[in-house]
Amino acid sequence: MCGIAGIVTAMANSDRLDVLIERMQQRLHHRGPDDAGIFIAHDRTAALAHTRLAILDLTSAGHQPMSTPDGRFWITFNGEIYNFQALRSQLIAQGEIFQSQTDTEVLLKLYQRTGVECVQHLRGMFAFAIWDDWEKTCFLARDPLGIKPLYYWRSGSTLVFGSELRAVLASGLPEKCLSASGLYGYLTRGSVPEPDTLIPNVFMLEAGHYLFWKAADLKQNQYWSISLGADHPSSTPFLNDDAQATTLVRQALLDSIHHHFMSDVPVGVFLSGGIDSTALVALSRQLKTGELRTYSIAFAEAEWDETDIAHKVAQHFGTDHTEHTVTAEFARILLPKFLSTLDQPSIDGFNTFCVSHIARLHGTKVVLSGLGGDELFGGYRSFQTVPDMVRWGQKIQYLPFFGKALGMGLESWSHSAQLRRLGDYLQQNPSVPAAYQSFRGIFSHREARAIARHYLPDALPPNRFCPDPTLASMNPVDAVSLLELSRYMRNQLLRDGDGRSMVWGLELRVPFVDRELLEAIAPIPAHLRLAPGKQLLVQAIPELPDWVVKRPKQGFCIPYERWLKNEWQDIVEPVTCPVNIPLSPWYRRWSLVVLQQWWSQILA
Repeated sequence: MCGIAGIVTAMANSDRLDVLIERMQQRLHHRGPDDAGIFIAHDRTAALAHTRLAILDLTSAGHQPMSTPDGRFWITFNGEIYNFQALRSQLIAQGEIFQSQTDTEVLLKLYQRTGVECVQHLRGMFAFAIWDDWEKTCFLARDPLGIKPLYYWRSGSTLVFGSELRAVLASGLPEKCLSASGLYGYLTRGSVPEPDTLIPNVFMLEAGHYLFWKAADLKQNQYWSISLGADHPSSTPFLNDDAQATTLVRQALLDSIHHHFMSDVPVGVFLSGGIDSTALVALSRQLKTGELRTYSIAFAEAEWDETDIAHKVAQHFGTDHTEHTVTAEFARILLPKFLSTLDQPSIDGFNTFCVSHIARLHGTKVVLSGLGGDELFGGYRSFQTVPDMVRWGQKIQYLPFFGKALGMGLESWSHSAQLRRLGDYLQQNPSVPAAYQSFRGIFSHREARAIARHYLPDALPPNRFCPDPTLASMNPVDAVSLLELSRYMRNQLLRDGDGRSMVWGLELRVPFVDRELLEAIAPIPAHLRLAPGKQLLVQAIPELPDWVVKRPKQGFCIPYERWLKNEWQDIVEPVTCPVNIPLSPWYRRWSLVVLQQWWSQILA
């Protein structure tokens, strides 16, 4: 796992190229503390930077940027290619000779042979750029599900890119001002939805997409997208059989976890004691004997403490378990670093930040997380609540004036944040995306516009995001699954997971978020795959203890509200907000605290 950055331009002999790329590299040091390198083309039309966290082939043979022997192709790569050994064998059979045991060299030579089609052969998480020093082209790609980030800015003939928004800004080329659409997205969703960022004209390359730059011309293409249920091209009737679906899920999970243990350093597991993390430990024990490290955090506040269940799971499966109690005092010590290292604002991520710190302190460089299990197997309340909202929203449509009037009243005058978002929903045509936004949202549409005007008084008020029209034809529960995968998971959970772990130089892997796994189980009909209680996942892993399965679901939460009112009160600056917008529950106020802290540091 690493940090990447680069500048390509059609202006030969570009001045200050070396200075700019060094600034960008320095901003990414935390992502790769083991090694660093820079390549600058002889005609100064391209500069690539890399910082390395050594996981595969720990020798200097893994140094990046890496080139082909003839010096034509240069790569800077962040991620892991889990099927690189199979690809390497295929390339050797075709006559290729390798100088290292890295997946980077495999990726580089695969591109040399197949060009942009190389992404169709890759299993893993990745963001990379390959510079062709003969043809003067640059190819950039991001993994299918958006595990690894990749930001870019383009002006005229110049393209700047990096693993973090702050690395792109470190070049000094983009203007530091707020994006109205990015700000609106953050206020309504709690994270900035791709491809927007909070900086105008700086974008995140969307998951499953690639860019191709040549002679100042930049083209973007989508090479993969999520298909679920009946919409999946491989959908077959036999998958209605419960036993066959269960067998398929187990085989696919074992295969994914097996690939995710690929490493030349020990691999640990984040263990919360829930079904997903326990499933990872249970299946890991089927694949791995000997030491298995697990990590969890607990809280002094009893209502948030899951120490007992995580400790019991660790004992049951015989793991080398480390748990740490995060007190308000410990959290207070870590909070300034958490806020100062945020690449983009998010209302979550402090839990991952803390447990990643503990894992790294104990010498672990790679961990597995159960992130993605709820999205794939129906573990959230949204899978029941959102379809119900659509059904009664359709009934209210028979009284259109009443429904819209009620909605306007709730959004304008209610003191409840949830009722305000519900009022927003009632003013729209009832649909899964509209109901989902009401369920998952932070501020309502009207509230977000008012706050955006507060920050950007001269900008045009942002409009609602247009929903994906393909969702209208989907099974409602499959549509919720797609939204959870492509919105909440991708824009918040995965981004928080990457950013908050990499602050400590820790590689976070997510076996549930795997293209091969998703393509294997996606054809399973919703009534099986998304059955309440994650029944399909539970049936696929009979090793799960009953006391884990039957335990009421509890999100991996931390006592933000209590700490904001007490221990953190004097170190989080007061927030400003237009009148008549309630800042309760805690996540509303917290979202503005994080935004203001982030923005003040960007301007510093």
